[in-house]
Amino acid sequence: MTTLKRQPVIFCDFDGTVTKSDNIIAAMKQFAPDEWVSLKDQVLSQQISIQDGVGEMFALLSSSKREEITNFIVQQAEIREGFDRFIAYVKEQEIPLYIVSGGIDFFVKPLLKGRIEEEYIYCNRADFSNENITITWPHSCDEQCDNDCGCCKPSIIRKIANDTSYKVVIGDSITDLQAAKLADKVIARDFLIEKCEENKLAYESFETFDDVISILQRLEVTV
Repeated sequence: MTTLKRQPVIFCDFDGTVTKSDNIIAAMKQFAPDEWVSLKDQVLSQQISIQDGVGEMFALLSSSKREEITNFIVQQAEIREGFDRFIAYVKEQEIPLYIVSGGIDFFVKPLLKGRIEEEYIYCNRADFSNENITITWPHSCDEQCDNDCGCCKPSIIRKIANDTSYKVVIGDSITDLQAAKLADKVIARDFLIEKCEENKLAYESFETFDDVISILQRLEVTV
């Protein structure tokens, strides 16, 4: 058990973490022309920025399909086992929980409605006023980051956390790597595990949010 003299604050990814699969990838497979695959591969290999890749992928989709895409994502998304128990646990322990997502508001917020209050959700936004979908970036990089993250998780962490915070980052992919570099505790799955090992970052792995609860229970907090 680790005894902490700092307040845990949790920064949790959404796509592929809260949900079992990546909703952007699911939408692209269903609605986008083949060009999206190359963009996705370039993001994962860090040849292009997350902001450029996600923006260009959504620009392949017609705004007229807004309702169809939204319904598809909301209906096909599966919430990872234990997430509601995890929410109940952190509320009971009075641990702040922020969802920091490279996903888009039109599907992130409906899927979290009734679970997480909107002021604790940080994600990108979609503009459907043009012929094709335009993504906007209300949480872009601060002066300490030049990665063109889109939704810049390190910038959000710097904004919210302070010297008394014990920063817990939960995630699954390349979009969580820069946040993981700032974390005191990384809880990882899938591609983030590979990137943590590549970058020699300590982590604990999880498959369900019951695993996450078990990891958090080993942290004894002293304020």
